[in-house]
Amino acid sequence: MTDFQQARAGLGARLRELRTSRPGGRLTGTQLAERLGWPQSKVSKLERGRQTATLDDLQQWAEATDQPEAFGELRSLLHGIESHQRSWRRQLSSGHKPVQEIHNRQHADSTVVHGWQNAMIVGLLQTPDYARHVFNCYAELHRSPKDIEDAVRARMQRQQGIYDHRKKYHILMWEAALYSLICPPSILAVQLDRVAGAVGMDTVELGIVPLAAPVKIPPASGFVLYDERLAVVETWHAELWIDDPDSVATYLRTWQTLHKSAVYGAEAHHIISRARHAIGPH
Repeated sequence: MTDFQQARAGLGARLRELRTSRPGGRLTGTQLAERLGWPQSKVSKLERGRQTATLDDLQQWAEATDQPEAFGELRSLLHGIESHQRSWRRQLSSGHKPVQEIHNRQHADSTVVHGWQNAMIVGLLQTPDYARHVFNCYAELHRSPKDIEDAVRARMQRQQGIYDHRKKYHILMWEAALYSLICPPSILAVQLDRVAGAVGMDTVELGIVPLAAPVKIPPASGFVLYDERLAVVETWHAELWIDDPDSVATYLRTWQTLHKSAVYGAEAHHIISRARHAIGPH
């Protein structure tokens, strides 16, 4: 069982305890469901750790079991779960801008950032038009509010860090990311010009892992490391926020292993230019 599953099971056990030790007398799962206006299956899934509660679920549960004072404890337990796995459904319920602002704070608080991206241009180097298409794609996938323009502005704000001489960004991308047409070719062409311009910046170390390069590990999921204290890993359904030292060290070793397969400087610029020319004139 993963740490996330254990934490969710712990929250479920506490919910069950509140139901069975209600001051006015024990409630059955069916009785509690009726009080809440929920299907009984939801009560069962929450107690068994098969579903993650929302804050609203927890507040209603505490009140329905006549123990409203327990909400603070339940909220802390939920925070412990979400500090490791943050579902996109939850994060994007209010749109993409709040998520970008959370990452902006992490960037602002960090001096050294390591990043790996295998599927698209890394966010730190995206143009507004490219970012707009990325956000739109994910809004469609997750059926989330389309606050696209606000999200783009927030992401562009983050990019100010690359002009701060006190910071250092170590960025790796797989060559395949340079060809990913998640936007029209004309926008990708401008985007690749932007990436090429980052080669040689004194705050950015940009490496490209060529398609033909031998790699010692598969070039899998993208992630970001903040000051070697926090790893944020993107999956299709959630972000994983990982802060235990052993796991963070694993992601750092992953980055270092991919780093050995990357090219920099003129060689990286050549690969980017080759991708740019493959698009044709725009």
